[in-house]
Amino acid sequence: MKTALITGASSGIGWATAKALAEDFRLILCGRRQERLEQLAHELVDTPTQILTFDVADKQAVFEAINSLPDDWKQLDVLVNNAGNAHGLASFQEADLTDLEMMIDINVKGLIYVTKACLPYLSKQKKSHIINLSSIAGKQVYANGATYCASKWAVEALTQGMRIDFLPLGIKVTSVAPGAVETEFSLVRFKGDTAKAKSVYDHYQPLVADDIARTIKYVLDQPEHVQLADITILPKAQASGTAFNKEIRLDSVKI
Repeated sequence: MKTALITGASSGIGWATAKALAEDFRLILCGRRQERLEQLAHELVDTPTQILTFDVADKQAVFEAINSLPDDWKQLDVLVNNAGNAHGLASFQEADLTDLEMMIDINVKGLIYVTKACLPYLSKQKKSHIINLSSIAGKQVYANGATYCASKWAVEALTQGMRIDFLPLGIKVTSVAPGAVETEFSLVRFKGDTAKAKSVYDHYQPLVADDIARTIKYVLDQPEHVQLADITILPKAQASGTAFNKEIRLDSVKI
């Protein structure tokens, strides 16, 4: 059975991705919240799992955790670099410096640390695949998001560069760039302010984590000779990073 390592698996897109891949892969579930990872592993009772608890921004913890895998789990076929965050929504001049540092540390340096730590264990049969979670913010800069956008532009550049550098290694590299997805993401951005977080998705139907998880599974389901390099996925109500039709919200019950 092939093995997939997923960062940020304790919630949102990472959680949904684990469920989407559970039939086809053994799973290494990575995140900061041990109890949430244990809950996910319990729900995936029929899937072999390993849990690694670490913060992707902690270089030493990343390498120690990944190197601690049992020997029979040290061949990785898929790496999903999903862990990421946004802290605050403010102009550059008003933004808290710690918030800006955290976005660079997690979104950029964290992706670098995890990928470097996993590289020795990626399949030697030249059939591995790395999927990096980018964002529409990695393609279009918007007001009050300069550093978050910069961090996701870095993800886009890293993905393109990895695709070139890993070509002789036979490793596919894909960027998946979502638009508005309703997860805990906005709750983190607005530091637990539930009303503010909820307002981001008012009056239109955003994507949900399962939409992105299905996209990731679609990427991995392609024939070996096919490499989907770059997928941008938006809700129907979104046309760009800032253009939304907020007149109608659809849900499973009513219009």
